[in-house]
Amino acid sequence: MAVYTEVSDEALAAFLTEYDIGGLVAFRGIAEGVENSNYALRTGAGDFILTLYEKRVDPADLPWFLGLMEHLARRGITCPLPVAGRDGAALRQLAGRAASITTFLPGVWPRRVRTPHCAEVGRALAALHLAGADYAPVRANALGPVGWAPLLARSRARADEVMEGLANELDDALSAILADWPASLPRGHIHADLFPDNVFFLEDRLSGLIDFYFAATDILAYDIAVCLNAWCFEPDYSFNVTKARALLGAYAASRPLDAAERAALPVLCQGAAIRFLLTRLYDWLNTPEGALVTPKDPIAYLRRLRFHLAARDEHAYGL
Repeated sequence: MAVYTEVSDEALAAFLTEYDIGGLVAFRGIAEGVENSNYALRTGAGDFILTLYEKRVDPADLPWFLGLMEHLARRGITCPLPVAGRDGAALRQLAGRAASITTFLPGVWPRRVRTPHCAEVGRALAALHLAGADYAPVRANALGPVGWAPLLARSRARADEVMEGLANELDDALSAILADWPASLPRGHIHADLFPDNVFFLEDRLSGLIDFYFAATDILAYDIAVCLNAWCFEPDYSFNVTKARALLGAYAASRPLDAAERAALPVLCQGAAIRFLLTRLYDWLNTPEGALVTPKDPIAYLRRLRFHLAARDEHAYGL
């Protein structure tokens, strides 16, 4: 979450008249994250999140995202529910952006990830994949393998400003990843961005999953690879196999991985690492000055990528 687009008091007041959620009580920007503009909103009816969708999100995809969230919630996944206005529409316009209001989820994201958190995430991810199986609409993953070469092209000329030799290293890694990318693994709807700041806990119990705006229809085990990157590395960039084993074991208890999925874990993790490295690299080089957002260091994902490139098989991940 972040803030790129400012909303005036007058515009917000007019916007809220389209809903039956009471008058404005409090309103503040949320600085964490790097994608859309998000505000914590309190009205007479309670707490909500107001999201303005920025340029990386295609407005044509928004009905799919909101529909998926509604579908998952009906099947027991604790995620934000889009709030419809008086006309029944959940998607509207505010400050020149597509916008929506969703329900607020209680809890906090873990600043220090522990093994029990990883097990909870594994269980929740499997539940999400199973719950989404009968959501009929599909959405191609624009930030999947077909999008990685164009992403690199947008930053290649300036990549060595971040680290000398980075452009060549990414060229070599991406070529190897795409050559080995699996073509026939089980597919379904994935979250694709289940980082710690998108998972809320009350004590050690998971209380909700948020930020579905990179969700897509793709390889299910790729979603696991995203989580292994996001949850199982320590601050010194060493890989914590105990956390990985907890995450994978809890996932497999609900949705066992087949032999092909297990064997593909190294390249799937490589792909997940380079995807987030490339988007972080672009944001590092292009975040507007003065934006209420802190771009994230792309080199953190280069360290992860190097680990995955050296992993020989699924045993590197505790299997």
